[in-house]
Amino acid sequence: MENNRLAIITGASSGIGLACAEKFAEGGWNLLLTARRSDRLKLIAIKLEKAFKITVHIQEMDVRERESGAQLAHYITRNHLNPHLLINNAGLAVGIEPIHEGLTDDWERMIDTNIKGLLYVTRSITPLMTAQGFGHIINIGSIAGKETYPGGNVYCATKYAVDGLTKAMRMDLVPYGIKVTQVAPGAVETEFSSVRFKGDQTRATKVYQGFTPLSPADVADAVWYCASLPAHVNVNDLVIMPTAQASATIIHRKME
Repeated sequence: MENNRLAIITGASSGIGLACAEKFAEGGWNLLLTARRSDRLKLIAIKLEKAFKITVHIQEMDVRERESGAQLAHYITRNHLNPHLLINNAGLAVGIEPIHEGLTDDWERMIDTNIKGLLYVTRSITPLMTAQGFGHIINIGSIAGKETYPGGNVYCATKYAVDGLTKAMRMDLVPYGIKVTQVAPGAVETEFSSVRFKGDQTRATKVYQGFTPLSPADVADAVWYCASLPAHVNVNDLVIMPTAQASATIIHRKME
């Protein structure tokens, strides 16, 4: 892989975003990593640059802020970078209350991150890709964007939006030779459940008991595969699940 390729990864300080950063660094890609936790990004950058002899750019930003996308695009143009790949990974779930008990603050946090954040970044990066005549966008969706489940209401709605936006983006960008892919995982053991249950580790741990969930590295492998195909080949949609998970709501657990 040529060492001038640049992958932009949002939400890169942990979980799937971090695993993608490690995978693409190992593959020789330069990186532009964004997240709110700049202290983590700095440590990640040092580690990856030393291990793989690549260049890692970092930007502290919150995708929920409207100016975040413009801030990122400005950094890219100021540093004369060419964005080959954008991985829209930043996302979260907060709360699992039924719709009549939901907290509007939780709803807004999910909508602002999972939908509007993806849009802010994509809106600012795609003009750079259309101008250069190439690029690839990989949106990290979810099985929750394919099937709803009790208590998932607004989170599922945001991931259904990612599913729909991915399809629409592909239509808008196909004349410019830009690939658009969705990678939609099932259960992945990350900070996801801890955030959803607002730090309640007892509840978060139970989510992954009795079966082997996906790891962030498993999802990163799928993202890498999609990004590594020849120019004339695109994976439109890839759903990746643990073997023990048959659907959003059916997981075979072996309890002791």
